[in-house]
Amino acid sequence: MYGVYDYDFKFENQEITVGVEKRGGFLRYFRSLKNGSDNVEKILASDTGKIIVNPVEPLNLPKEITNYLEIEFEPIVIEPNSYRKVYLKFPIEIGVFAATKKSIDILDIFSLNNQKYSLYGPPDSGVICRWYKSDVFAGIPKTEILKEGVIELNIQNTSHEWVEMRRIVFESYGMKIYYNDIVSMVAVVKIINRMVAETNFINKPIKDGMKKALELYTARRIPVVERKGFLMEWGLK
Repeated sequence: MYGVYDYDFKFENQEITVGVEKRGGFLRYFRSLKNGSDNVEKILASDTGKIIVNPVEPLNLPKEITNYLEIEFEPIVIEPNSYRKVYLKFPIEIGVFAATKKSIDILDIFSLNNQKYSLYGPPDSGVICRWYKSDVFAGIPKTEILKEGVIELNIQNTSHEWVEMRRIVFESYGMKIYYNDIVSMVAVVKIINRMVAETNFINKPIKDGMKKALELYTARRIPVVERKGFLMEWGLK
């Protein structure tokens, strides 16, 4: 479903119907989930644009509650002063954009996943996170491309002690999503000690030939201050 389309596109499977059609003298964007939980229809006052559909940061639904994503996984014990690469799955949301030569705007964001949330840190100073549980993989796993993506997680234990890790927290501002037959991101976690680590994203695809997804901050024309990553200061497990 991901790609760039003219105003006559339609996609349908067992879970969703989405597209643009001319009806009642207007172009209309429509999207319906087969479970009936969420239906959208909008008049599209445009003649010459395109529709762009691609995966977006999974932090927009049911409303913009948080900028943080927490992934919980089977405990990994990392030896001192070492590097390891593993793969995790993450939930995705799907963005639909209306585009002309001079402007891009968001028509719709939807998801085929249920949203769950967690608190990372103490109640008075921690952060609310979109929560997701993943297996840990040694190679790129198979995924349901409309529901989940793959994070290549590069783990750097810079400490002089063994460290157990069973969760990772990311901030959305640095997310760089790529897609073709899979959806992916590449991230680094630098372990400082048993309690503290820093997470960052790398702006590159997980494999050659992938397309970079539009970032919501670009479409919304929101200026973003360059950030160095997220400091996990409330533990790794």
